Amino acid sequence: MNQPPSINSYVDRVTAGPGGALTDEAGVLTGDLTVATILRSDGHSARVAVQPLGSDNWYTLSGSPAPVPAGQLAAYHRDLLGRIRRGGGTRAS
Repeated sequence: MNQPPSINSYVDRVTAGPGGALTDEAGVLTGDLTVATILRSDGHSARVAVQPLGSDNWYTLSGSPAPVPAGQLAAYHRDLLGRIRRGGGTRAS
C-alpha cells in the first residue's frame, strides 16, 4: 500500500483577535496575518512564523519551536489558527 506524501509545513492567512499574536521580535501583531507552521527535522517540534499582511518580514511566534506529537502537525496548525483568531497574545506553546 502506498503512503500519501507527508506534509511538513502549512501556511494560512488568519485575522488575529483582540490581543493578537505575540512575537519574539515585534511584540504583539494584530490584524491579518500569514501563519507558517514548519515541522523541524526532529519530527517532534514545529517552528512557527507570522507575517503581517503586506509586510515582507516574518516574525517568530513566541514559544516557537513548539512540541508537536508525531503525525499531528495539521491538527496543531488548525488549533494554532483558532487560538490566533481568539487573540490574547497567542504563543506557539
